[in-house]
This record gives sequence, C-alpha cells and structure tokens, in this order.
Amino acid sequence: MSELKVGEKNRVFGLDVYRAIAIILVVLSHGSMIAGPIFNWLPHIPWPDGVELFFVLSGFLIGTILIKTLENSERFGFKELVHFWKRRWFRTLPNYYLILLINFILVSTSVIGGEDSIDQFNWKFFFFAHNLYEGFYGFFWESWSLSVEEWFYITLPLIILVLRFFLSKRATLLVSIVLLIAAPMWYRYSQADMNYDVFWFDVEIRKVVIVRLDTIIYGVLAAYIAYYYKVLWYKTRWITFALGIFVMYQVMYTPHPVDTMYGKVFYFTAVSIGAMLLLPMASSIKKNPLGIIGRGITYISKISYAMYLVNLALVAQVIINIAKDMPPLTLKQHWFAYAIFWTATITFSTVIYYLYEKPMTKLRDVF
Repeated sequence: MSELKVGEKNRVFGLDVYRAIAIILVVLSHGSMIAGPIFNWLPHIPWPDGVELFFVLSGFLIGTILIKTLENSERFGFKELVHFWKRRWFRTLPNYYLILLINFILVSTSVIGGEDSIDQFNWKFFFFAHNLYEGFYGFFWESWSLSVEEWFYITLPLIILVLRFFLSKRATLLVSIVLLIAAPMWYRYSQADMNYDVFWFDVEIRKVVIVRLDTIIYGVLAAYIAYYYKVLWYKTRWITFALGIFVMYQVMYTPHPVDTMYGKVFYFTAVSIGAMLLLPMASSIKKNPLGIIGRGITYISKISYAMYLVNLALVAQVIINIAKDMPPLTLKQHWFAYAIFWTATITFSTVIYYLYEKPMTKLRDVF
C-alpha cells in the first residue's frame, strides 16, 4: 500500500494495476454480503485473496527501500532505522488511528457491531498487538492485516540491523529473508495437529501476526532479485508472469481444507510465490498505455489504503444494519444497495485521501 517515491513522475503503472486489482478483490469479497442474489447467474469462479496480493506488493516496495538504504549507507545503523520507521508511520498510522476512532464511535453507539463488540476493544489496538500472537474478532476485523504489516516494518529492519554487524550486505539480506520464511512456516507446522473449523482457522491462524510474516517476505525476496539481478528480472518477465498465472490458477482451484497439512502450512506459501512471480511484469510497465482507463486504475491505486479501511466496517456493516429494518426484497433493490456500497466506499476513500491521508503523508518530509 506504499509508494517507492512520492510524486506522480515516479509511479509505476504496472504496480498501480497490481494494487488496484488487490483492493478491488478485497472490496468485492466484502461486498458479497450486500450483493445478495444479483450475481447468482454467474458460475462460481475462485479469485485470489486481495490481502495476500497486498502483502507481497508491500514486501516488494518496502524491500526495495531497505535494500537501497542498505546499499547507500556504510552501515545500516540506528539513524537509518529511525528514518525508515518515521516515513512508514507517517504513511500508515494517521489513517489507521482515524478509522480506529470512527470504529469505536460507531460500535459504542451500536451503529455497527453486535451487543458485545465493544467489549473486544482494548489498548492493544493502539499498538497493533491485538493479534500479535493470538486471534481476535468482533471489532475492526480488517485491522488484522495492518498489524501484520506494521510488525513486519519493525521486525525486518531490526534483523538487518543485528545481522549487519556480522555479515556482508547481501548476506544480511539473504539470511533475513530465510529467517522470515522459515520461522512462520515452522510455527504453522507446529500447529498442524490442532483441529480448527474454517472460522477459527481464520481467527487463530490466518489473521495472527507471528504466523503470517512470511507472506510479506516473499515480496522482499522479489525486491532482492530485482535489485541485484536486474537483467534477469526484466528478461524473464513473460516467463515469470505465465508461471505466476499458472501457480495462482492451481492455488485457486486446488482444495485447501484447513484440517490438512497443505491448507494449514503450505497454502499461504503457494499464494505468495504465485503473487511474487507476477511482479517482474508489473514493475516493468512504467507508463500508462490505457489512457482514461489507466488513469482510473491509478486513481483506485491511490485511494486503495483508504478503501481497505472504510469498505467493511464504515460502509458494508452500516448498510447491513440499515437493511435489518428495510431489507431489499427485489433484484432492483439489491442492485441499489450494492451500488450504494461501491459509491460510498469510493467517495469516503477519496475524501480521506485528499483531505487527510495525503496531507499527513507530506508531513513526513517536514520531520
């Protein structure tokens, strides 16, 4: 959800497409609660999880920044670490705390949520610790992925900082990548004999920070290859793109029950590898070749962070609560509710982006 650099001239259109697809998949998933019967005529088509695409893209962008910082400094020290954190936090924290506050107000006034939803709120939400090592549910559910990202921003640079005292720059990066691939996979493997149904697997495994850090690190692996093997990265883009589509297709159509070793341990790895293989092609498309359609894609990419934060609790759940008293009965009414969902999501996200997110991001240059 971040940009390599601030400014329109430095945007990479292919990555905008990647990001836009990711957020559209997320909003489509949440919007299905409102869509009702309007898409029943379509055959069931599995789609990748947009959050998983976001994770890999975030790892690629953050990995690129960290690699450039590491290569451009004699030693990756505390000064570089603090600079990196300040830039990340100015980009991510303002929106998070704003939506956290709005969620608290809406839940405490019973506009959204159940009777005990407010009881799920606690101090841990302020420090992204509410799903650090255990699951949570009932309040601001979509914040789980932000916790994964924030702890990744903390964990990877700290590992690099420590290893840099003993290893070369490239060895530091490789060992960091291996550690953050191996540790979460080992943890998932250690939990493989525990029985979960789909709901509790989602709560206790899929949305827990220490279980999911390896998803983002595959993006960093891609950044490593892109930086140190530029020619290979570019020349193989069509091959990796085709392979990535194939892997994603296999992942989507291969059953992954949560009571199997594949479903618990290796499914997330397969998704991440498929998403990673799409990045060489995406990063090679620098300019918009699609005219007004491309500008629309870039626009959705810009407001994607705000869209992620507002579409579920602030839009979908509000509409669902209103529909309890006035449920849509006809197909036309369902279409109307669904159109309201998308319109409100994009409108609120636009307001937040231009009036709050963008000005707050610019403040990081002041500090």
